[in-house]
Amino acid sequence: MSQSKRVLVTGAAGMLGSQVLLSAPDGVQVIGTDLAEAAGVQEVGVDLADERQVGELFERVGELSGVIHTAAYTAVDLAEEQEELALRVNGTACGVIAAAAKAAGVPQVIVGTDFVFDGESGEAYREDDEPNPISAYGRTKLAGERAALEVYPEATRIVRTQWLYGPRGKHFPGTMLSLAKERDELKVVDDQRGSPTSTLELAPALWDVLELGDQAIYHAACEGDCTWFGLASETLAAAGVQGVKIEPCSTDEFPRPARRPVHSVLDCGRLTQLRGRPLASWQEALRTYLGSE
Repeated sequence: MSQSKRVLVTGAAGMLGSQVLLSAPDGVQVIGTDLAEAAGVQEVGVDLADERQVGELFERVGELSGVIHTAAYTAVDLAEEQEELALRVNGTACGVIAAAAKAAGVPQVIVGTDFVFDGESGEAYREDDEPNPISAYGRTKLAGERAALEVYPEATRIVRTQWLYGPRGKHFPGTMLSLAKERDELKVVDDQRGSPTSTLELAPALWDVLELGDQAIYHAACEGDCTWFGLASETLAAAGVQGVKIEPCSTDEFPRPARRPVHSVLDCGRLTQLRGRPLASWQEALRTYLGSE
């Protein structure tokens, strides 16, 4: 991006949003907004599903060059009980932000999820494959995609990703490392497959899509795929953890309120073509993340 760009980043205190702030290209001024106070967050407590509050936010921050919308309701299991709230945060807010971005005449990037698919295909999902969410979280995220594209189709870019982790926030690799300090044996699901994706890889890609994007939907995940058991095993090995036995188990042995897609690997060829390179392999990205801790 050229000099004097100003970009609004929502969810700026979150695992992904905070990395987006740190990954801003040279010469770009970032305005972070979130419900919580944190480093890089200038605008606190804005309800992004409220048209008036969002309108006032855009007035306060002044002229913008773009929006990266990472804010989301991400408690996948709790969403089964709180679907109305999840829909407000994941669905309604996307439409409201899109309307504000359209009024400002700036492009926007909205972060989506593999949970919009049912995972039954057995093949990597392309951007134009038919969504079929099987959880409240997936339904609400799909509603957000559709709301934004309906309101502002000419400059909305949806970037679907999956299995996120990074230097900040709670995530699977961090949980495994914590549990490994407390236990000498772990059981991990081995019949769900996806692509672990580091925010260190994803955040720069979001900036590229904001500047260069020419399609409505992109898939963005690290190269390769594995099961949660595979990710747990690689995490402990890469971190040099010894003496902890990891046993594979089935989803049925580890029931959760929300159904997960069994095979939600994403085809990221469109993003690779846009950027001229893919995201790093999930193993390489994991080692980089562990080295950044």
